[in-house]
Amino acid sequence: MAQSSNTVRIGGGLWRSRLLTFPDLPGLRPTPDRVRQTLFNWLGQDLHGLRCLDLFCGTGVMGFEALSRGAAEAVMVEKMPLAMRHLQDNKQRLQATGAELQQQDAAQFLARDQRQFDIIFLDPPYQQNWLPRMLPVLPAHLSAGGYLYVEAEYVLNSCADWQVIKQGKAGNVCYHLLKSAHAD
Repeated sequence: MAQSSNTVRIGGGLWRSRLLTFPDLPGLRPTPDRVRQTLFNWLGQDLHGLRCLDLFCGTGVMGFEALSRGAAEAVMVEKMPLAMRHLQDNKQRLQATGAELQQQDAAQFLARDQRQFDIIFLDPPYQQNWLPRMLPVLPAHLSAGGYLYVEAEYVLNSCADWQVIKQGKAGNVCYHLLKSAHAD
């Protein structure tokens, strides 16, 4: 029996209004349109030439949205095989040559890959205690002056090694734009 699919729309750039498909999987939730619009207003609409990392990418909407807005590269890390198949289909449908798909655990990816990125999107599964494990290792993967975007089920008021630049809340989603506390 085939899995039912859902869709999410890219909000801006080259692929504006294009639909991405994603499977029904427990905990898989695309970043709401309103939240993505706010984030890309914060970052600036044009991400020309930037390198992005989308950890726990799920639907891939953050990485594909960044590519649509001119990012040179979006590395998308997702562990679930069914979600990865949809990511591969969406990459092919969009002809997203800047998308690099990595099917593996996010912590294992960070331990193995030493690249630095201009923007890191971090939207881990809720109530699994991922943020305390991820936040300490991410500064090594962020380029000077880079940004970390975090979604969580709670507000991040203070984070060791991170400065909260902007934050908001939409429904059950708390979203934050961070910079390394040691940058600049």
